Order: sequence, then structure tokens, then C-alpha cells
Amino acid sequence: MEIKDQSVVILGGTSGIGYATAALAAARGASVTVVSSTPSRVAEAAATLGVAGRVADLRSAPVSVFQEIGPFDHLVYTAADRLSLTPLDDLTPERVQAFFGLRYFGALAAVRAARPFLRPGGSITLTSGTAADRPGPGWAAAASVCGAMDGLTRALAVELAPIRVNAVKAGVTRSPLWGDGAEVEEMYAMLGRSLPLGRVGEVDDVAEAYLYLMSQPYATGTITTIDGGSVLA
Repeated sequence: MEIKDQSVVILGGTSGIGYATAALAAARGASVTVVSSTPSRVAEAAATLGVAGRVADLRSAPVSVFQEIGPFDHLVYTAADRLSLTPLDDLTPERVQAFFGLRYFGALAAVRAARPFLRPGGSITLTSGTAADRPGPGWAAAASVCGAMDGLTRALAVELAPIRVNAVKAGVTRSPLWGDGAEVEEMYAMLGRSLPLGRVGEVDDVAEAYLYLMSQPYATGTITTIDGGSVLA
């Protein structure tokens, strides 16, 4: 199934993996709309990529944005807060709930709001992570969210059929979510040396997986791992 001339809505499409996915989908002929809660980022991404942009609060059901967009073919959810590792002693229930806010509850609200606007044959692609399979110290919240996203993906694939619901499970990826600076670069280098492919992921690597899941007509309930072999290391 070709993505050309199909409409793709990417929530969290103004930076990182979402931005790379928007760029790739547009390059392959899709009609793309990026959605984010920050007006300046939406305007910049839309202008740079030559796509449509919408502003919405992704922490609540963004019904109005889908009403503005109208019927479309593919929903991609990549919205997330900046990553941070939290030791158990500092991991209060409130911090865990906040971590789930945009990544899990935001995704669930978006799917509920988008469902009436998805055309037959359409798809939903969510975002998970390899922390569910190979967590480290300080990853309790991240591992929990990723595990929850895996379960949500499979459950929605059953409930929303024949709409296809899949997820991309990324390993550590060079992205604004990790921040920047010498310390972050050192982390990338250290992690990269431990991987079979010798480097951490780039957003363009991961974007290919979203395009695959959108265009693969027989994939549903599939969680595609793109991690440079981190679960093997």
C-alpha cells in the first residue's frame, strides 16, 4: 500500500522522531499535518516541511483539531516530554503519573478523539520503547510506560479492527527529548559502544518504521523494534 496521496496526522510532529516521520511521509507524497501544543514550533515545522500545522493540547482529548482536519488515513502519536531517569527513592506516585500523562493518557485520548475521523483501511501507529524489555537503574517509570503502550497497542488492534493499530519500539535515539550538551553526547557514545551496530539510533532510522507500519496493509498489533540490537547487548 502506497502512502502517496494519503493523509497523515502526526501528534508530536514538530520535533525529534515525529518531525523526521513527517518529513519522510511528505517526501513520499503524503498529505501531512503536524500537531503540537506549542504554536511557534507548529509554525516553524509546517513552514520548513511544507505541511499543514495545527495547535492542540495533547494532554486532553484533542477533538477540535480532528474536526478541523476532517477525515484522514493515518494517525501517528510521538508526543512525549523530555526524558529523565529517576531513582526509586525519588520516584513518587505523582512523578509517575506525570510521566504517564502525555505518553500514555495523551495517546489514549488522541485515539478516542481520532477514531471517528479515520477512513476505512486507516491505521494508528503509537510509540513504545525498549525500556520495557531492557530497563536500567532509574528506568522504572519509563519501563512502565513502555510496557503499558505495548499492551495498549495490542488491545486497540483487537477492539478497533479493521483499523490497524501498531507501535514503534525505539531504543535510545539521538533526539531533543534527551536534551543536548557534552554530557548527553557522552551518554550517546557510551551506549553506542555497547550496541551491535556501534551507535545509538537517529530519528531518521526510526521514522522508517512508522512509514512501514502505515503502508503495510497486513500488520496490526505489531510492535516493531528499532534499537540497533540493544535488547541483545
